[in-house]
Amino acid sequence: MSQQDADPVLGPRRHRNAEAMLAVADPAWQAAAGHGLIGIKVDSESNNRLTVRETGHEFANMVSCAYLGLNNHPSVLAGAVDALTESRSTWLVTSTTRIRHNLIVRLEEELGELFGSHILPGASCTSLTAGLLPLVASGHLGGEGRPRVMVFDRFCHFCMAYVKPICADESLVLNCPHNDLNYLEDVCRKYPRVAYVADGAYSMGGAAALDGLLELQDRYGLFLYIDDSHSLSIMGERGEGFVRSRLRANPLTVVVASLGKGFGTGGGVAMLGSRAQFEFLHRHAGPVGWSQNMALPLVGASLASAAIHRSPELADLQERLRRNIDLFDELLPTTFAGNGLPVRRVDVGDAEHAVKLSAQLFERGFYSSAVFFPIVPKGEAGLRLMMRADMDEALITRFAAHVKELTADLPARREGA
Repeated sequence: MSQQDADPVLGPRRHRNAEAMLAVADPAWQAAAGHGLIGIKVDSESNNRLTVRETGHEFANMVSCAYLGLNNHPSVLAGAVDALTESRSTWLVTSTTRIRHNLIVRLEEELGELFGSHILPGASCTSLTAGLLPLVASGHLGGEGRPRVMVFDRFCHFCMAYVKPICADESLVLNCPHNDLNYLEDVCRKYPRVAYVADGAYSMGGAAALDGLLELQDRYGLFLYIDDSHSLSIMGERGEGFVRSRLRANPLTVVVASLGKGFGTGGGVAMLGSRAQFEFLHRHAGPVGWSQNMALPLVGASLASAAIHRSPELADLQERLRRNIDLFDELLPTTFAGNGLPVRRVDVGDAEHAVKLSAQLFERGFYSSAVFFPIVPKGEAGLRLMMRADMDEALITRFAAHVKELTADLPARREGA
């Protein structure tokens, strides 16, 4: 019996919750749109120089997840062109369960060697998650068909939370307070088979309590499903990310990651603990095997990015990023200062203040995302920012000075919390 069948009011309650969220969030979105902060149409010269064609307004993108700047790297761009030339096709438009282009096979092999895992590629991290999580819940992925209780971290990315209703058709679904290992251990004590769903590096800042999770895995056989999109490429000697650089690949851990952030290309990958998991998933994980998979130009770009990851240039780019993060933390201390990850939040408290601050910075040549409920908890609205390797010190220094000036009279602003 599914969770929804067990609770006849669950469906209507979800509907009421959604209405309540929209009632709070939509005015803030409308305000952002009114300030011209939504749907901006641009031409781009680089991540640091975007232009609104109609007005000529130029600005730096402070919210790009291209943490190493590889989305503009000449070798990555050439790799996309080379793949088109070699394959003479955008993609095969055929289920990869049936036919896989040799360029994709090559990417699986090269990324497998790079990240020390068996690699399952997908059109996106979201499509991988949609295909894999229900099989984790049912127990068919590493569970011999015996369901696992699914524990979702409160702050896990929406692409994972979105699959909760499907997982609830297979097993019990629970929500865990953020990084609450005591809660999680209580669940492991109560139920013999448990899976934990979380981010490695969180999209709004912070990281998983990985050491504690590994202890629970050793003690209880806890299955870990972790989206580590925001640390791929920027951490680890070969860019394997926050999670994979701290644990060995094993059958009780799946790490998924987007290639469209630090890696600089597009699509997604699942890092698996065994070849048997790959063979099972590329046949049975739904959208993973559908006809729309990674476009071949993106595959070519990804092969070129993989070559950079095997070269000394990766360490140089990672070091540039670290210096920029440290500089930002020195100039503008925020909640996650010092954690080594690139996502930062400047909290101002009120959604109206957050939107106004974003608009003022945009006028001064910087685009930053105003975030508010339900993206962040009520009362914690602010700006979301990403540091990148291709920013220069002068840009970061100017931006921090503008933020300090514009927030000087906001009592809700929190530094170094």
